Amino acid sequence: MNQLFVQRSDVGEFRKRYKYMASFVLLVFGIVVARLFQLQVISGSDYAAIAHENIIRRVTIATTRGVIRDTAGKVLASSRPAYNVFIIPGRVMPSARPPRTRRGQLVIPDPDSFPKIAETLRLNPEERTRFETRIREVCRTDEDKSPCWKPILVREDVARDIIAELRQHREELVGADIVANPVRYYPFKNLGSHLLGYVAEVDAEMLAKFKPPGWEHMPTDERQRANPLSYDAGDSLGATGIENAWESYLRGQRGWEKRVVDARGRYRFGPDADRLLDDPKRQDPIPGRDLRLSIDIELEAAIDKAMRAHHTGAVVVVEVRTGRILALYSKPDFDPNDLSGGAGKARVREAVNRLYPDPLRPMLDKTMSGAFEPGSTFKPFAAMAALENRTVNPEDMARCDGYISFGRQIMHCSHVHGAVNMRTAIAASCNVYFFRLAEATGLDSMAKVASDFGLGQKTGIGVNPEAAGRIPTRAWYALRFHAQYFRKGFTLNAAIGQGDVVVTPLQLALGYAAIGNGGTLYHPQVVRGIETNDGTMAQEFPPRVRRQVRAAPETLARVVTGLFDVVNSMDGTAYWVRDPSLEIAGKTGTAQTGYRARPGDDPRVAWFRARDHAWFASFFPARSPEIAVVVLVEHGESGPRAAAPVAIKIIGEYHKLQVARATPTKPSAKPPKGTR
Repeated sequence: MNQLFVQRSDVGEFRKRYKYMASFVLLVFGIVVARLFQLQVISGSDYAAIAHENIIRRVTIATTRGVIRDTAGKVLASSRPAYNVFIIPGRVMPSARPPRTRRGQLVIPDPDSFPKIAETLRLNPEERTRFETRIREVCRTDEDKSPCWKPILVREDVARDIIAELRQHREELVGADIVANPVRYYPFKNLGSHLLGYVAEVDAEMLAKFKPPGWEHMPTDERQRANPLSYDAGDSLGATGIENAWESYLRGQRGWEKRVVDARGRYRFGPDADRLLDDPKRQDPIPGRDLRLSIDIELEAAIDKAMRAHHTGAVVVVEVRTGRILALYSKPDFDPNDLSGGAGKARVREAVNRLYPDPLRPMLDKTMSGAFEPGSTFKPFAAMAALENRTVNPEDMARCDGYISFGRQIMHCSHVHGAVNMRTAIAASCNVYFFRLAEATGLDSMAKVASDFGLGQKTGIGVNPEAAGRIPTRAWYALRFHAQYFRKGFTLNAAIGQGDVVVTPLQLALGYAAIGNGGTLYHPQVVRGIETNDGTMAQEFPPRVRRQVRAAPETLARVVTGLFDVVNSMDGTAYWVRDPSLEIAGKTGTAQTGYRARPGDDPRVAWFRARDHAWFASFFPARSPEIAVVVLVEHGESGPRAAAPVAIKIIGEYHKLQVARATPTKPSAKPPKGTR
């Protein structure tokens, strides 16, 4: 009996082990509690944010690009709503996903909605087969992050009646998603296409410039510097013209909104989903600024009509006393709607493949990116150099026998003019007179005057890449060749706008505007101001003077008199195509291209390219000029026969438009409906 109360010898050992076990359990429990404290208290907010990000997705809301209007307020470029249709492969064709079992039994998939979607979108049999094949390929596995759950673009810019049908049958067309996307639209199509330009999608190469390697780890300020306009994949940006030059104003700023997604990336809506969204739930996009141009689209249409008979050329119309550009026309042109992606990528590819190989260069803005020999339109600048340097008496008569010879070289005139002075030489475009004038005046003196009037220099218009042109000097020839090889022929050729003299139509128009206004050379201006969305002018750009040309008033007056005779005197080269109701001062020009056919060239192409360029540079009215007009007809053969009639038609249309706009509209004689 007493042995029951006798402590066993192994009890102490058990108690010792029990303490170790209890200590171990307490240690493990303490570690668990500490870990829970770290997860829920110390790092709880971080993990909550991660969990929140897993179910909340920030969806970008596209902004509206700014509207471009002409000087009268007509819309030249705007954004229209376009709708693209995407499908989720795993939802539109569940039968393409791997079979699944539940409790040992095969789960029957939901019916496919793709046949109904294909029928609604009017997919042809070839398109339907192609998409079905693609869906089956991406749905070989349907794990959460597999391509089976990533959207596929099926149709771009879908018609509104089809969109209405898709929305009406939303419950039946499971897996189809309609995404609104603003598309750039140019209502006047080809008119002003080089000036306006077009927008293009940001491709991988462009995006790599905006998002260099290590972009994700860059500080915010560095990201802003690298990508100030926040470009992302799929965005559009101005590619050429005004769209490119004024991109920062036109682009606007994207908005965003938060949406709840499930594990498969599908959006969830309703009260339960809304409760999971934190504030702010949405940031509205900021639309781009609108631009008001100095361009007159009605005048552009008149130019297009006047140039209809010619294959290629350029026209510039500029206000003489402001430097504002009223028209920039380059032919052949293009439809910017084809290149801006509104009708789909296939149409963009087709347009690029058609336009860029074209030998007439429809993508080149010939008004400012093309440089050409100006021919006799350069003669007024040579005449001013002689008058300013007093190397020629303008009243002295010189004899033109149709040619001039020096050494063994003979240089020809258009025909025998007889006795001419400076005035009649300008009117009749006598080469012999200007050969002798150049010999007395010198190359550098002519180059100085031409450069003062802006020839051979970029104008700084800042719309499309500019060709600088070239006004050669003796120093230029010394660098290009050698000083000992300088020949008198270089000087004689320069006086008649041939040889190495090349200018752009824009430079020539601004130069003639300076002649017409008394010697003020303006910076060309194509944007009059920036407008807000309600039409209020937020910023207006006044005319800017580039420089005052150092030419005496009597020098300019003599040259203007000669230019007046070109059109209004019987000796003038443009007299027989004049409009007697219009007082125009101008100068015709016919410039040799220097083209020589090569073996194997198409005879028709060779014949066309060998033809001379035709020019007419002018201002109107002659006594108090308002506009300067320069017309270039590439390979037009004759300035008086090809370019001058076009310019006179354009000036006539300009005059009609001004008269019509100045005349107040008469009220209708008919009483309004509903009155007696």
